[in-house]
Amino acid sequence: MLTVFLQTLPFFAVIVLGYGAGKTGFFPPEATAWLTRFVFYFALSAMLFGFSASMSLGDIFEPRAAAAYLLGCAVVYLVALAVAFARRRPLPEAVMEAHTAIIGNTGFLGVPMLVLLLGPQAAGTVLLVLAIDLIVFSSLLTIIITLAREGRISPDLPRVIAIGLAKNPMVVAMAAGLLWSATGLPLPGFVAATTTLLGAAATPGALFAIGASLSGNRAERLTVAGWLSAAKLVLHPLAVGAAAFWIFDVDPFAAGVLICAAALPVAGNVYILAQHYGVCVARVSAAILLSTAASVLTLPVIIARFAG
Repeated sequence: MLTVFLQTLPFFAVIVLGYGAGKTGFFPPEATAWLTRFVFYFALSAMLFGFSASMSLGDIFEPRAAAAYLLGCAVVYLVALAVAFARRRPLPEAVMEAHTAIIGNTGFLGVPMLVLLLGPQAAGTVLLVLAIDLIVFSSLLTIIITLAREGRISPDLPRVIAIGLAKNPMVVAMAAGLLWSATGLPLPGFVAATTTLLGAAATPGALFAIGASLSGNRAERLTVAGWLSAAKLVLHPLAVGAAAFWIFDVDPFAAGVLICAAALPVAGNVYILAQHYGVCVARVSAAILLSTAASVLTLPVIIARFAG
């Protein structure tokens, strides 16, 4: 446990450095935005392309693991919806809170941390979680909020969702890597070297960007944010673990990766969605801040259970 905590400490130390740089104004919001864009479109996408290009679709999509993760998410999603409805929140707010309770920072934190600490063999399962979060649940959020606000599903909605996915560089990078992998050819030397070089910037860049972006968040609405943070850090991994081990009999290593991914703090892109729809912005912002801070203690415990 202490060993894993010490291994995770540098990750959180870089987040704290980014937070300090943002809080003091040394790293202004404009710099954070551009660093995030670099990581999102280039460094992290290069890392994901490199991983995907060395795998087949079967390495990533394991039906039992996918079913276990989906079921675990569905349980927590419904619980969060029920809690929101019990507080008499409207449907768009309830859905945004449910989304917050299940979407972890898999791209910016999970991919670099879990692959490093659990081993390269964890990459396929981590990418599976990332794909489900991006494709299934982001689409679900869009559909439900659109339905709640307009009272109907627009015939144009599938096209809007498809365009949104096509514009997400992480989705494109994974798809392109899998397409290349299907050819059975190795990556050309210069391409492999370029993706390796860019990918090496993903981990420190993403962690620093997380910290810098958190410096602008405020811990408002702590009661709801505390509940959403607990749901994400505790209920989510418990539900995914129960589904993986007791219902779908997922391979123990893959089940452990699923649980570790589920234990990640709330993702920053949830805040972007909250801003886009104008729903629960303060609650989501506070949940990201609280869950990230608390995960310094909770995440090492869970990783230690399944590492090595």
